[in-house]
Amino acid sequence: MAASTHTVTNQVPPLVGYDVFRADQVLAEAVERHSAPGLLVGTRAELTALGDAAGSAEVQEWGARANDHPPVLRTHDRFGNRIDEVDFHPDWHHLLGRAVSSGLTDAWGRPDGHLRRAAGFLVWSQAEAGHLCPVSMTHAAVPALRADPALAAEWEPRLTAHAYEPGLRPAAGKAGALFGMGMTEKQGGSDVRANTTAALPLDASGEYVLTGHKWFCSAPMCDGFLVLAQAPGGLTCFLVPRVLADGTRNVFRLQRLKDKLGNRSNASGEVEFDGTWARRVGEEGRGVRTIIGMVAATRLDCVLGSAALMRQSVAQAVHHATYRAAFGGELIDKPLMRNVLADLALESEAATTLALRLAAAYDADTEEERAFLRLAVPAAKYWVTKRATPLAAEALECLGGNGYVEESGMPRLLRESPLNSVWEGAGNVQALDVLRALQREPAALNAFLQEVGRARGADHRLDRAIKDLLTELADLDGIEARARRLVERMALVLQGALLVRWAPPEVADAFCASRLGGDWGSAFGTLPHTLDLASIVERARPVA
Repeated sequence: MAASTHTVTNQVPPLVGYDVFRADQVLAEAVERHSAPGLLVGTRAELTALGDAAGSAEVQEWGARANDHPPVLRTHDRFGNRIDEVDFHPDWHHLLGRAVSSGLTDAWGRPDGHLRRAAGFLVWSQAEAGHLCPVSMTHAAVPALRADPALAAEWEPRLTAHAYEPGLRPAAGKAGALFGMGMTEKQGGSDVRANTTAALPLDASGEYVLTGHKWFCSAPMCDGFLVLAQAPGGLTCFLVPRVLADGTRNVFRLQRLKDKLGNRSNASGEVEFDGTWARRVGEEGRGVRTIIGMVAATRLDCVLGSAALMRQSVAQAVHHATYRAAFGGELIDKPLMRNVLADLALESEAATTLALRLAAAYDADTEEERAFLRLAVPAAKYWVTKRATPLAAEALECLGGNGYVEESGMPRLLRESPLNSVWEGAGNVQALDVLRALQREPAALNAFLQEVGRARGADHRLDRAIKDLLTELADLDGIEARARRLVERMALVLQGALLVRWAPPEVADAFCASRLGGDWGSAFGTLPHTLDLASIVERARPVA
């Protein structure tokens, strides 16, 4: 027998076999904070079951295999017939089936529905993020469809059902259905009013045929799509089913799938319409107004998805530092590493706390909360999604060379991290949307200021930041050019206000000192050394 060259030691055990929900103190506290008392026990049970699954070895393998074997486009069958189908690895279907059966498309009609779904979305995203794209769009399609009560009555029960039935066949014969969307075109991108896809009315009321293209069509294997096209009365929203009621395939020509940086388990395609049957949703010329409810809901999911990526990145980094020894002791006890981990944990906690506050506002559904969401959602979408990429990169570095290796899972988190900042309107779109709300909807600003004002007097750095924000809001000179700066400050002040009210004192103190008080460097790991960093790190540690 050959002599062994070395013995493997000091390697970190995989973070597996744990409850992703219960191991996240910040998320568990947020659920308790916002839940109706009579629903909390049931909600915890739902999330624990989902958390156990998300942290299991089996589901983690599903996620890895779904990304290792990305979807494949089949435009024709072996006889030359056009079929426009996308084949997915079986584990994609396993992931998607569990997401749907766990109610992640069902929020609009059940008590605490948005809170329960948001927490579940955040938990399940940590298993694999790509399949949550059709889950998000299916959930978000409901408010848009409600512009047409007849369409909503037909489709909403399918979209909110806890049943996943893959395959292209008439939706009327399926227990559950999924929705996608097609908004952007080659020439316009985010400027959807530049769309050229034409909608020609048919004799039957509300029916049209579409001719044109969509440059990004998310999740093209779905049962139906909300798309924008130019009708005689202007830009209009339409429902395009993949399969018509008589069982024939609608004209939905998939030209190719995008070769993306991340999100590789999910299919994003280019689609051509050529006499494609569609049903109008809402009035002609009011397409943006009709679909905006879907856009707002998916923007919140961008915040949730980024918060999930951040939480999983932090969990992996803290777990690694707990078990890895270097330079005479565990990494987690080294002052500089502790500073890095605490800084990452602060960013993650602020993101989760804000995301769950927004979900609770959807459930409250009061005039004030709707006004609050009008500003808070695009501000949160702008800021939280932008923080995901630097956080994921720093967390990867905590694992050193081991983190740069695919088997660690960290590269997949890093590749996924820019997506939510791009999807549903990149940073400039969000910042300009905040400006529009500030200029046109004074109730939105009032609701936002009332929310942050609830924490006034609790921390002098927060009070000063609120005062500075009010000064900036009063100055309209060059407002568009400094929109990003303004929206960043709004998001940070909102996060600080929420943490001052709800987080442990050491967390709120560290956030206000660094993010609002300016005692911070340009990279993670530059917190003031006098803070209680050990408690912050321990709070973020996942207990397997």
